[in-house]
Amino acid sequence: DKLLSFDRASLSETDQMSYDIFKWECEMQLASKDIPSHLTPIDQFWTAQLTMGQLASGSSAQPFKTVADYENWLKRLDAYLIWCETAIANMREGIKEGYVLPKSLIKKVIPQMASLDHGPNEEHLFYGPVKILPASFSDADKQRLTSDYNSMLSDKIIPMYKKLHDFFAGEYLAAGRESSGISAVPNGDKIYAYWIKYYTTTEMTADEIFELGKSEVNRITAEMEKVKTQVGFKGDLKSFFDFVRNKKELMPYTEAQQVIDHFNEIHNRMKPQLKQLFDLTPKSGFEVRRTEAFREASASAEYIQGSVDGTRPGIFYVPIPNVNEYNIYSDESLFLHEAIPGHHYQISLQQENSELPKFRQTLWYSAYGEGWALYSESLGKELGLYTDPYQYFGMLGAEIHRAIRLVVDAGMHTQGWTREQAIQYSLDHEAESEASIISEIERYMAGPAQALSYKIGQLKILELRKKAAAALGDKFDIRQFHNKVLESGCVPLKLLEDKIDRWISSQK
Repeated sequence: DKLLSFDRASLSETDQMSYDIFKWECEMQLASKDIPSHLTPIDQFWTAQLTMGQLASGSSAQPFKTVADYENWLKRLDAYLIWCETAIANMREGIKEGYVLPKSLIKKVIPQMASLDHGPNEEHLFYGPVKILPASFSDADKQRLTSDYNSMLSDKIIPMYKKLHDFFAGEYLAAGRESSGISAVPNGDKIYAYWIKYYTTTEMTADEIFELGKSEVNRITAEMEKVKTQVGFKGDLKSFFDFVRNKKELMPYTEAQQVIDHFNEIHNRMKPQLKQLFDLTPKSGFEVRRTEAFREASASAEYIQGSVDGTRPGIFYVPIPNVNEYNIYSDESLFLHEAIPGHHYQISLQQENSELPKFRQTLWYSAYGEGWALYSESLGKELGLYTDPYQYFGMLGAEIHRAIRLVVDAGMHTQGWTREQAIQYSLDHEAESEASIISEIERYMAGPAQALSYKIGQLKILELRKKAAAALGDKFDIRQFHNKVLESGCVPLKLLEDKIDRWISSQK
C-alpha cells in the first residue's frame, strides 16, 4: 500500500524501473506465503549445506585473511548448526503434511552427508581454513584458532552431519515419495504455477511451455542434422549423439589442469572480437577453477560472482569428476554462457553500476540472467568461435538441452512424466552423457521451473534484437542494443521489453 501511494509518473526513468521491480517483488513475496518451501530445505543440488561446504573449504567467497574472519566464521557455523536442527524439524513436519523429496533425490543427499560425518579432522572439508592460516598471525592466535576449529569439528560439525546422515538414510528415505513431479504433493499444480511465474517472470502456462519446448526441440534437431551431414556421419541422429559422446578425440585430456587451460585458451581466442559487439565491459577479475571434490559428482558448471567491491574475482567452476571422460565438444558455448559475455559480464556490470540503487546491484531474475547467458552462446560465430563443426554442434547441443528442459520440466511436474521418462527423452534428443542427464533431471526435480528460465529468457532477448534491427534498419547498432539490455541489470522480461521499445522509439 505504501508503494502504491507514490506518484510513479513523477519519477525518473531509472526510479520508475525501480518502482516496477519493487512492485513485482512485493507481489511475488505475497504470493509465496502459500508455497511451503521451508518443508523441503535440503536437497542434493541447491541448498544451504552445499553453500556452507563451499564457504567452509577456505577457497570460496568466505574471507580468511584476518583473525576476525576466522572468529566470525566460527560464529556463522554456530548459526548454521541451528539452521540444520530447524531443517530437520521442518522436514519432519513435511513428512506429516505430504511435502517430501522424491526417494531418488534423497539417495543423492545421503552420500553428501556421509562424506562429512567423520574424521580425521585434518582431512575434513571444514578444516580447510586451518590449512591456510596466514603467516602473519601470531603463534598464540594460530594455536587458539586451530584448537577452536578442532573443537568445532569434533564436538559440533561432525556430530551434526552424522545426525543429518542418519535422518536422511532412515526416516526421511522411508517417507520419500516415488513420484518425480511436484504435482504429487498437496496443491502441487498451484505451487508449480507460482514457480513458473517466479522463474520466467511471465504469465505463461505449463501447457504453453511444454508445447514451445517441443517446437524448439524440432527446430534445433533440424540444425543438428545439418552438422551430422557436414562431418560425413552415416547413421541417424541418435547414433551421432552416441558417436559424439564417445569420440576419443573429443576426450583428449589426462590432467584436470588441461581442461582449465582449454577454457583460458577459448577466452584468449575470442577476446579480440568482443569490442565489435560490446563497449560496456566489466572491471571485475575472473578465474576458471575446478569444482570442489565434495560436490563435484552432482555439480554442473556454474559461475559464482565476485564481490561487489571488486576485491574477489568472479569464478567459473568446472566439474571434472573423471578427466579421462571429459568431453570438450561443448566447451566454447559453455565458456560464453558461464563467463564472457555471459554471467561474468552481466553480473559484474550490474554490481559495478553505481547509478543503480543498492538493491538492484545484486538483484537476480533467472529469466533475464540465464536468458542473457544462453543468448550469449548464440554470439559464438560473431566472436570467432564455432569454426569447428563439433563445437558448433556443442552450441546446438547446449541450446537443445535448454529446449528439452521446457519439455521434461513441465512433463514431470504437470504431465505425470516419471524421472525415467524424462531421462530417456533427453537421451533421445541430445548428446549429453547419461550421467550428466541423470544429474540434470534430478536437478529439475529438486527445483521445479527454474530450468525453464534459460530458454524463455533467451527467446525474449532474441525477439527484441530482431524487433530492434527490423525497426531501426541502418541505425541499428548491436553494441547499443547490448548496452540497453545490460545497463539496467536484472529485470523481469516485461520490463526489459518495455525498455527496449522505448529505446527503439527514441532512435527513429
